[in-house]
Amino acid sequence: MKKILFIDDNNELRMNTAEILELANYKVFTAENGKAGVEAALRERPDLVICDIMMPVLDGYGVLHALQKNSETMNTPFIFLTAKTEKSDLRKGMEAGADDYIMKPFTGTELLNAVEGRLKKVELLRQHFSRGEDTLASTKLNGANMLRELIDGRYSNRYKKKQVIYSEGNRPSKLFYIQRGKVKTFKTNEDGKELVVELFNQGDFLGYAALLEGTSYKETAEAMEETEVAIIPKEDFDELIHHNYEVVQTFIKLLAKNVREKEDHLVGLAYNSLRRKVATALLQLDEKYNTESSKDFVINISRENLATIAGTATESLIRTLTDFKNEHLVDLDHGSIVLRNKYKLQTIVN
Repeated sequence: MKKILFIDDNNELRMNTAEILELANYKVFTAENGKAGVEAALRERPDLVICDIMMPVLDGYGVLHALQKNSETMNTPFIFLTAKTEKSDLRKGMEAGADDYIMKPFTGTELLNAVEGRLKKVELLRQHFSRGEDTLASTKLNGANMLRELIDGRYSNRYKKKQVIYSEGNRPSKLFYIQRGKVKTFKTNEDGKELVVELFNQGDFLGYAALLEGTSYKETAEAMEETEVAIIPKEDFDELIHHNYEVVQTFIKLLAKNVREKEDHLVGLAYNSLRRKVATALLQLDEKYNTESSKDFVINISRENLATIAGTATESLIRTLTDFKNEHLVDLDHGSIVLRNKYKLQTIVN
């Protein structure tokens, strides 16, 4: 028996909907607000969640966000309930990752059709991948090899420092693989101020989110130093994605990791103190680029780039770096930054 979690703060609607679903032979759990809904989802592990958008304590977006961040519920099908006057909320919900929506007021038939349709799609996907279980072991073994074959022998582009690799708003036609160098992606506001979205290093893929989503680039990619990038045509990437389960899993994990990192970064920009922002940016660069775990890692990055990563003004960054130097946390040497005491930097972040 399939389990459905229904989350809505309207008591009458909650009871009536639960009754309809139970008559259709579903096991139903209900919650009166978003917080209780998340707790119920983690406890009961439903096969489908139906959730209202506007609720007290935690709204529908918060519920979806919380479930997507948890490895046990991140793949649970999610249907939003929305009033006809909330079309902008609906679009926001679908962009956030909801699988479907039901307009209020709805009939029992509309409800059951949406539920059955979504559960059938999930079952078809499971059957598709279960057919490959007998060969999954070999697929896992050759997944990495196929990725390597995708990269090897490709034409490479060389980019100078500050040269753009792709621009926000353009349609993707290639997958990029960094063979040498460092790349940042960023967005620019109306005043021309940059916000660094993500950092990439040698061995990272670049531009795959837009390819997988079938959308335009949501940020601009720029070389931070002399960089060499392998160019993989979209058609070759699509072919591999559609025929290799392990490769699909690799890029799904990359997307999930990137989403978590961006969320943490944005929260930090919104709430952290200046010292904490700068310390976080330095440790972020150390984690990303200090691949050999050197004790005294040297960061070669312009103050302007570091300021955009930290989300602060360049002048404020420079003052904070000077403070860190006086506290023997870093050394400043001809534009380079040497991390001398990562433990104390970490205490600032925590």
